[in-house]
Amino acid sequence: MYKIFYISSLGLLFSCTPQIQVITSHSSNTQPLKIEKKEEKKSEIIHIGKEDFYKINIADISKNNNTISWGSIVSAQPRNYKIIKTHFPSLGQNFRQRFLILHYTALNNEKSLNILTQQSVSSHYLVNDLPDDEIYQLVDENKRAFHAGLSYWRNNTGLNDNSIGIEIVNTGYTVNKSGNRQFYEFPEYQYQKVAALVKDIVDRYMIPPTHVLGHSDIAPSRKQDPGPLFPWKRLYDEHKIGMWYDENTKQNLCKITSEEVSYLYNNRNFISEIQEQFKDFGYEIQITGKWDKQTQKVIEAFQFHFRPNNYNGILDGETLAILKALLIKYPK
Repeated sequence: MYKIFYISSLGLLFSCTPQIQVITSHSSNTQPLKIEKKEEKKSEIIHIGKEDFYKINIADISKNNNTISWGSIVSAQPRNYKIIKTHFPSLGQNFRQRFLILHYTALNNEKSLNILTQQSVSSHYLVNDLPDDEIYQLVDENKRAFHAGLSYWRNNTGLNDNSIGIEIVNTGYTVNKSGNRQFYEFPEYQYQKVAALVKDIVDRYMIPPTHVLGHSDIAPSRKQDPGPLFPWKRLYDEHKIGMWYDENTKQNLCKITSEEVSYLYNNRNFISEIQEQFKDFGYEIQITGKWDKQTQKVIEAFQFHFRPNNYNGILDGETLAILKALLIKYPK
């Protein structure tokens, strides 16, 4: 004798009902099938006063940063109606915060705070240059700060819309008697603040290495910050944050790239190919086949970030080897 049971659903696309567990008995005394209904997980909303918070994060970078929420919940308050959160949150959402951009202020603490809070320019955080444990938050992470301006990276424009901006109090640079720029270092205690802040943000929003950038990376024609003395390599080595090339790959490429630069430097097709590679990596650059000013600025910005011992804006074998090594590690 056979016992038949049926399980129906609302269809594959909208199958949101709780799972069931079927338990059968294999003893000689056949028992009725027991169907146990699993408890539906309730929204873990935290209520503080009149505010609601939800701090569960299941971001999955392999699924285009699909996530459940993080932080406070901003809700409508329609007159004569209630907003019900028993079905909150939907899985169909992602983070606005997809990039992290680092800057220096080129001002002291007081002037930096004044400009970033009292004028149209702003950032989410300001890291002072004092040996204390304070980091200033100036803009809600869920809000748009005005720190990037006209910007571009890997076909993304207007990066204010989808980034978190961190300003670091630093003099920037002065011009010496020889007409050369003299950049200023970041104190150890300030670096530690920046590293802790960046790691927290990158981890929470699962920001990929290719999206942790300097202002000069996203606006090379007009910006130099955070400059060649910002310790990008150290941030990568100590915290696995941001991009860096593999040294062995670079060394293996150096001989070939040095020969290419030596023999083909003024070849129009070669220049166009180099411009294409910088564009593939992420920079905004026009393909002109000339060593023009915009190309020099892009090379300089690249050297600020990845070859800071020499940032003259001129392509050489080492710069090209680093570019190729990065393209291997972080393809378009």
